[in-house]
Amino acid sequence: MKIKKSLAIVAVCCLGLVLAAKIGMAQGDKNKRPSPPASAKCSLEGGKSITVDYSSPRAKGRKVYGGIVPYGEVWRAGANEATTFVTDTDVTVGGKLVPAGSYTLFTVPNKDKWVLVISKKTGEWGTPYPGADSDFARVDMKAATLPSNVENFTIGFDKAGTGCTLYMDWEATRASVEITKK
Repeated sequence: MKIKKSLAIVAVCCLGLVLAAKIGMAQGDKNKRPSPPASAKCSLEGGKSITVDYSSPRAKGRKVYGGIVPYGEVWRAGANEATTFVTDTDVTVGGKLVPAGSYTLFTVPNKDKWVLVISKKTGEWGTPYPGADSDFARVDMKAATLPSNVENFTIGFDKAGTGCTLYMDWEATRASVEITKK
């Protein structure tokens, strides 16, 4: 009886180690995550640019806005590591001057308009919003309805004059804001 119990304990421990190793390997390869890494870049005149790095969650049949992403609350605009906004030149985002540097992006989604939160604090993981005292700026974003649902959360740029329009698409919503080189 003791031998069977000992073998059962060893078997359970081995299974636990195998599962832990598989989880560790999956986390080590970011492209195998359920919300894989993605990047968007806006090329500006003079060889300057803006880069946004984020993780792209999938809707998977879930209600996104007003569901897994509540209206009126700060959202991390992606998954996994915090969404980064890096500009190598001074830019104006939605009318607010943003000096060259690294920032973290959050949003406050609402049905008719969104707010883009540009945070001075960088390097966060996951959901924790560092608080308004870390905000560099908050700017209004336009919210529009897309003609069809988008399965993968996507951040991108459309070239516009001397800058770009930053957009975030997911479900049937596009939130956007104008960015120009200062």
